[in-house]
Formats: sequence, C-alpha cells, structure tokens
Amino acid sequence: MKTGLYIHLPFCKQKCNYCDFASFAGREFLIDGYLDALAKEAARSPVRAFETLYVGGGTPSVLSAVQLKKLVQLIEKNFGSVSCFEESTCEANPESLTAEKIAVLKEAGFNRLSIGLQSFNDDELKTLGRVHDAATFLRAYEAARAGGFTNINVDLIAGLPGQTLESFLRSLRRLVSLRPEHISVYGLQIEEGTPFFERGVICDQLLMRRMLEETRATLSASGYHHYEISNFALPGLEAKHNTHYWDDGDYIGLGSAAASFTGGARHQNTPDVREYIRRINADESPVEFSEKLAGKERAGERLMLALRKLDGVELSARDEEMFGREIEKHVKSGLLLREGKKVKLSFEGLFLANKVFCSFVAPFEEE
Repeated sequence: MKTGLYIHLPFCKQKCNYCDFASFAGREFLIDGYLDALAKEAARSPVRAFETLYVGGGTPSVLSAVQLKKLVQLIEKNFGSVSCFEESTCEANPESLTAEKIAVLKEAGFNRLSIGLQSFNDDELKTLGRVHDAATFLRAYEAARAGGFTNINVDLIAGLPGQTLESFLRSLRRLVSLRPEHISVYGLQIEEGTPFFERGVICDQLLMRRMLEETRATLSASGYHHYEISNFALPGLEAKHNTHYWDDGDYIGLGSAAASFTGGARHQNTPDVREYIRRINADESPVEFSEKLAGKERAGERLMLALRKLDGVELSARDEEMFGREIEKHVKSGLLLREGKKVKLSFEGLFLANKVFCSFVAPFEEE
C-alpha cells in the first residue's frame, strides 16, 4: 500500500478573508525554530518510505530560499531525495514565488507546483484579502515555466462577493489560455471565524452553481479531465497525492495541525505553532486529537471520500448491506447513479454532494 507524506507550513504574509486553515500571518520569526522542530518530528516518523510528497500551508513560498533549502535537507535526511517521490508538490503564492525559490525547489527535485491565483480580477483579489494582483501572478507563473516546471496547478474561486458570471468566466478563460496542467476550482465557502463570516457575507448559491456548470463545460471542451468534484487535469496529470486521500490511503502529516492516517487511526497535531515547537523540543507528542473509526462509521468515511471522484466507487456486499438504503434514496432523487456494482455522483449530485455525503457520516438515519 502506498503512503503519502504531507508537511504543513502555517505561515502567511497575510490571512485571507475566506481562510479557515491553520495558518498565521506575522509569525515569520518562528520559521527557523519551526523547521528545527519539523526535523525532529520527521526523525520520529514511523514510516520512512513514501510515494508522494505535498508541502502545503499556509504559504510555503513565504520561506526564504535559505529556509527552503533547510526544509529540503530535513526531507532528504529522513526520507531520501525529493526526486525519488513519484510526485512532489509545493504550494506557493504569486507574491512570494521568486526565481531563486523556484530554482531551489527545482534543483531539490520537486516536480509539481500549486499556485494560488483565485481570480484574475484585481478588485476581486482585494475583496478576498489576497496580497498579489493579476500581473504578479503572471510573472510568477512565467518564472515557474522558465524555471523548468512542467506540471503546475492553479486555483480559482467561484462565487466571490460582487463577482459576476462574466468576470468569473474571463478569469477562467484567461487561465485556460495559459494551459496549466491542472486546475482546481472551488465554490466559496463562508466558514465560521473568518472575516467573511464576521461581516455576514452570503454566497449567491444559484450564481455559484452557474459558474461551476460553466467551469465544467469550458474545461471539458478545452481537454481537461474532470476527475474530482473541484479538480480538472490534462489527461494523465491528475494529482496523485490528493487522489491517494480519496482512495482512502495511508498518509503521515508533519507540522502543526497536520493529520496522519495509518492503520485505520487518525491523529492530528496541535494547531498552535508555539505549542507544537514546545512539545517537539520537550520530547512530548504533538498529537492533539486521535480517533479510530470502526464498522459503519469507517465504511461510511471510505465511501464518502471515494465518491468525491467522478469515477465513483465499486460497492462491496458489505457496503450494500450497511448503506444500500441511503444509496437507493439518493439514486431515486437523482443525486447518485448506479453503473453495475459502481455508484457515482450524478451531474446534479456534483452540486449537492454534501447532501449525499451526510448519509455516510454518523449519526446515521434510523432503520
């Protein structure tokens, strides 16, 4: 069974108005101490061989070139050369992705970049609280290409406050013209605790759906394979690391707030950066939360993850026994489709996936 390695870097230049991830602005002074702690946690990893690597955040590109080299060294010391991973991705934001940092990542063996664009409209970027503008993104993207990266993902967000269908489609079409290998398009979610939530921002769900329908049509017509609810790739360039999650594979997470899943058990580190560093340096466990699902809860999680993929999932006799009633309900309502032993989201189900997923999470409906 393949295993993925995730490394979390929780540092950002500025916290975005929609972001509820475990990331923090203005704490760059903690980076060197955090990298030292990461090296110690890496040395304790119960797994030493991985097929995929994903460095996320936060904003990994906030690190200086010297700090990125330090990150690479701790990976190489504990898990071998970055170039040995089947897929090795590093997230970046346009304002902090320089030619020097691109060279460090490329020389280390990273073979994939994921760049957060979100919109080509500068007013929309300001609304989101992003630091970059469209011109900055284009410079970073061109620098990544010039630096030798031939596998790049770019993120877009649909349903922004004040965004029109026309402005969204202009961003989408402009992005398609650049021909990144992978495009992720997310509908805006207003999460509790974010500035958008505090301001009472409400999404126009009907307009967002139009945007996502147009996304699917535009990208499919442009040769992109829609393989997961929010993800599109040129054929053969689907994200291996993320697909591993949806396939219910094992993974190890290093860093504050990072989650691990091995042997059916999930563990998550403390999201507090200072506390993470303190625990590691004190030889204490950084784990804040653990659980091990069993029975129907475990089977439901596996099905829920697999249904994110447009190919769906093949049902076992046990799956049918535990969830046949719920699945049939969604088939009758048109949100799921049966194809032999397989079940998958319908076109309508793509936009109401959470309604389907709720059926696979406890507490379950009464028999």
